[in-house]
Amino acid sequence: MNVMHYKGFSARIEFDAEDEIFFGNIAGLDDVVGFHGESVNQLKQAFHDAADDYIETCRKLGREPHKSYSGKMMFRVDPDVHARAARAAELSGKSLNQWAEEALSKAAGETA
Repeated sequence: MNVMHYKGFSARIEFDAEDEIFFGNIAGLDDVVGFHGESVNQLKQAFHDAADDYIETCRKLGREPHKSYSGKMMFRVDPDVHARAARAAELSGKSLNQWAEEALSKAAGETA
């Protein structure tokens, strides 16, 4: 996966072979903010410009640029995975929520 980081923002980068451009969208926003470039340097500058413009727009509107999250997650997993995770949590002396938060935090890594 190709990811760029700038001022706390992260964007996944892809290549469009037909148009011969690199493009990306900034992740973790309530809005869609995209950018593109024909070279790595152009792409990097376009990402920086898009992030800076978005920060300025949010400042003018009086809102936070990053999407807020509640901290509540609900998803389904295979029952065997659920059982193994519950067992691992119990054996580590943690609740399943504490254990899962640590596992997700480690898997997600630092994005900025």
